Amino acid sequence: MVMNASVARIWRGWTTVENADAYQEVVDGEVLPAIFDRHIPGLVGAHLMRADRVENEEVEFTTIMWFESLDSVKNFMGENYQRSHVPENAQAVLKRFDAEAKHFDILEYFAS
Repeated sequence: MVMNASVARIWRGWTTVENADAYQEVVDGEVLPAIFDRHIPGLVGAHLMRADRVENEEVEFTTIMWFESLDSVKNFMGENYQRSHVPENAQAVLKRFDAEAKHFDILEYFAS
């Protein structure tokens, strides 16, 4: 899946311990399916990750979305492509989140 991607879009959000499962359900069941239902040209895939430990009474989540190019990211977000995409249903269970996503050029891909 990632082999066709040249840009990774990385974003983080934090929930309370009590809201962690609810946030995961919202992203898995609503947010990501809605994004993929848009059939965005150049969107290759996405990963939702949950930290393995609680820090400062918060649970950290990281989303990585994989795109063919920066233009593909702009197909998703528009010209202000760095801003976060956090629908209201996700915001309702987040404690805080990054206002902007970071974008990285994928330099190498190794697999066994």
